[in-house]
Amino acid sequence: MGLTPRERVLMALNHQEADRIPIDFGAMRSTGISVNAYMRLREKLGIKDGQVKLYDLMQWLAEPELPILERLHGDVIQLHRYSPAFGLDIGAWREWTTPDGHEVLVPHGFDPVLMPDGSRVVMEGDTTIARMPKDGHWFDQEYHPLTNATTYSDIDNHNFPTLSDEEYEFLCSEAKRLHDETDYAVLAAFGGNIFEAGHFDFGYQNFMTMLAGNPDLALYYMDKLADSVIAQLERWLPAVRDYVQIIQVGDDLGMQTGPQISPKMYREMIKPFHARIYKYIKENSDLFIFLHSCGSIYSLLPDLIEIGVDIINPVQYQAADMDPVGLKREFGQHLTFWGGGCDTQHILSHGTIEEIKQETERMVSILAPGGGFVFTQVHNILREVDPERVIALYDTAYLHGWYR
Repeated sequence: MGLTPRERVLMALNHQEADRIPIDFGAMRSTGISVNAYMRLREKLGIKDGQVKLYDLMQWLAEPELPILERLHGDVIQLHRYSPAFGLDIGAWREWTTPDGHEVLVPHGFDPVLMPDGSRVVMEGDTTIARMPKDGHWFDQEYHPLTNATTYSDIDNHNFPTLSDEEYEFLCSEAKRLHDETDYAVLAAFGGNIFEAGHFDFGYQNFMTMLAGNPDLALYYMDKLADSVIAQLERWLPAVRDYVQIIQVGDDLGMQTGPQISPKMYREMIKPFHARIYKYIKENSDLFIFLHSCGSIYSLLPDLIEIGVDIINPVQYQAADMDPVGLKREFGQHLTFWGGGCDTQHILSHGTIEEIKQETERMVSILAPGGGFVFTQVHNILREVDPERVIALYDTAYLHGWYR
């Protein structure tokens, strides 16, 4: 018998060459596919039965169905958080029609309001939480609860995330189900963001200014936040650690031209909190730590390796200093590259089918040797990407991803 998907992924994460490279199609919120592109792919592949879940309401991502996952050679599935967006749980679904006319399922309670200007907004009481512009492709956050925070007391009064009894029960049953009823590798979406959480809570400009101009308040906030993350992990890890293989955390540290903050600021202000969280995970589980961090993060990779990161995604190799040959040579013995299979900014969205195939084959040849590589494109497949491109991408990875 051949390897199971779970065995194949574990070999890659242990820097061994399996039968072929593992493939991730939509098993994480930055390796996914827009519901619009997904519905066209579904039609192209002749899938008519079942109902599509629009599970990521901010990014407008579809949950891959088993027939499509199998057709695209996927090896990984996702264990979700119970409340992925807007405080809505995924324990109950209802039928809904997207602005493009697609019949999908959405979490119960999701009911955006159509505004006179054609935008759609999510409300909480009288407050606009998020908005999708007319003809937009996703929601943008509009409400930041700590926008006006200036004191330690303001931070103390903030509602930091918790893990509810409902989520705990969901995780216990769902993690076991995915482990026992499938042979896929299970990637558990956790989060635990520190740097990005400041952007969400204060607003991007406010938090970046605070890091430089009022570091004591920023550190106080991040200390409280890290405490809340570990408090969640105290319940979350026992619920899932026997059934999943990978814990996915996130913090976008890079931009196209380099890190968002200097390596010095990262090491002094953000890294200690990352280190505390990742140390707790390592001491209380055998899970591989998967960090999603977009952009140019080359100068931070030694720090991330030092504090326990095992996997880097999305491997945005078109960003500054992210040459894939250099990344594999310098860090391939320490990190698994989960992504980097094909550029999504230019090639997948705007290249020809032949260019997509050539680029995919090239990236596989660079990142696959010696294991430590899980194939997926660089970030989500956007709505304009037609199904022929998606099929060419994944079939090429499968065709050229065999080790023996």
